[in-house]
Amino acid sequence: MRVLSGIQPTGRFHWGNYFGAIRQYIDLQHEEASYYFIADLHALTTVHEPARLRQLTIDAAIDLVALGLDPTKAVLFAQSDVPEVSELCWLLMTVAPMGLLERCHAYKDKVAKGLPAGAGLFTYPVLMAADILAYDSDVVPVGEDQVQHIEVCRDLAGAFNARFGQEVFRLPKAKVLDHSAKVPGTDGEKMSKSYNNVLELFEPPAQLRKKIMRITTDSRPIEEPKDPESDHLFQLYRLVATDAEREEMAATYRRGNFGYGQVKKALADAADRFFAEARARREALAADPAKVQAMLRDGAARARAAAGAVLQRAQQASGLR
Repeated sequence: MRVLSGIQPTGRFHWGNYFGAIRQYIDLQHEEASYYFIADLHALTTVHEPARLRQLTIDAAIDLVALGLDPTKAVLFAQSDVPEVSELCWLLMTVAPMGLLERCHAYKDKVAKGLPAGAGLFTYPVLMAADILAYDSDVVPVGEDQVQHIEVCRDLAGAFNARFGQEVFRLPKAKVLDHSAKVPGTDGEKMSKSYNNVLELFEPPAQLRKKIMRITTDSRPIEEPKDPESDHLFQLYRLVATDAEREEMAATYRRGNFGYGQVKKALADAADRFFAEARARREALAADPAKVQAMLRDGAARARAAAGAVLQRAQQASGLR
C-alpha cells in the first residue's frame, strides 16, 4: 500500500497540525511505501515572499523529521523538486471540466465572500490530483474538508483513463484523519493561524509558557466542580499529559476547589516534557542545514523516479511519446 500526503509551508506548525495530522502521518510511514511532500507550489497561492517561502519549506522539513518522520522509511521532499508533477497537472487539466472545479469549496467559498481568487486557487484541485497520481498512491490521509479533492482526483483519473482507453492512473482512496483529539486554540475556538490562537510546536519554552498562562478561561468560582471534557484548557492538557496525570487532573476538575492557574502551570510543564526530545532533535538539525538539504535532495530523487514512470505512461497514452 502506498500512502501520500502533503503539507503546506504557509507558517510554522502548531499543536493543531501535529495532533490533527502530522502524528498520524508519522504512524503511517511504516507502510510499504509512503511519500510526504512539502507543498511549496500550493503555498504560492498565499505566500508571495521568496525568502520566506524558502525558509518555511526548510523549517517544515526540519520540523517533520524532528517530530519523528524518518527519511529512510518515508520519502520526504519538496513538491517543486519534482517537475514531473507539473506536467502531469497539465495533462489532467485537459480532461478537467470547468463545472467540476467551480464546485470545489476552496474556490467557491472565496468567491462567495467576494475575495480575489486567481487561477492558481481555481486549479488547485488539479495540481493536488497530480500530486496524488504521480506516485500510484493507494491511500491519501486527509481531513474531512479535503475529501472533496480526493473525489475530484478520482474523477480526473477516471476521465483520463476513459479518454485514452488505458488504465494509466491508479484510483486512490481517502483516509479521513481521526480528529477525536480536539485541538482548541488559546481562545477555545479551533486552533488556526487565521484565528491567531495557536500554540506553536517549537516556539521558545518561555514564550510558550507565557501564551499558556494567558489562555482564556471562564469566571466560575474556584470551589465549583467542573466538567473536564467541556473545558478547552483540559482538552489541551490531555494531549500532552500522561494517562496518570490526565486522570488526576480530571478528578481535580470534578472535585472543584482549584484555580485555572494551577492547570495552566501543569499544562506548560507537561508540554515542555512532551516535546523535549523533538525540540532537541530540531536544534541539532537546524544546526546542520546541509544535512536537511541532502535529505530533501535524496527524497526528490526517489520521488522523481516514481513520478517519472507514471508520467511516461500518461505521455504514451496521450500520444506525447
